[in-house]
Amino acid sequence: MSDRPEWFAPKRFGYGAGLPISWQGWAITLGFVALAALGSLLTLYSWIGAASVLVMLTAGFLLIAARTTKGGWRWRWGDDDRSS
Repeated sequence: MSDRPEWFAPKRFGYGAGLPISWQGWAITLGFVALAALGSLLTLYSWIGAASVLVMLTAGFLLIAARTTKGGWRWRWGDDDRSS
């Protein structure tokens, strides 16, 4: 077990994180969705502002997901996990 929190499950195939496995992961995910929806309302005023807010939110969410995924982000091959 690592020292880092484990909020997201790793994907079975491919690279990245899967679904949240703790309440903190669900809270971050729901908070991201709510803030993204709120940020998309900026489209009424400025599409550049909305795009920049969404890019920053997405980058922050991906950074948090990468740091809190169980086992980290790496390529996975399914049940037969061929780690080098």
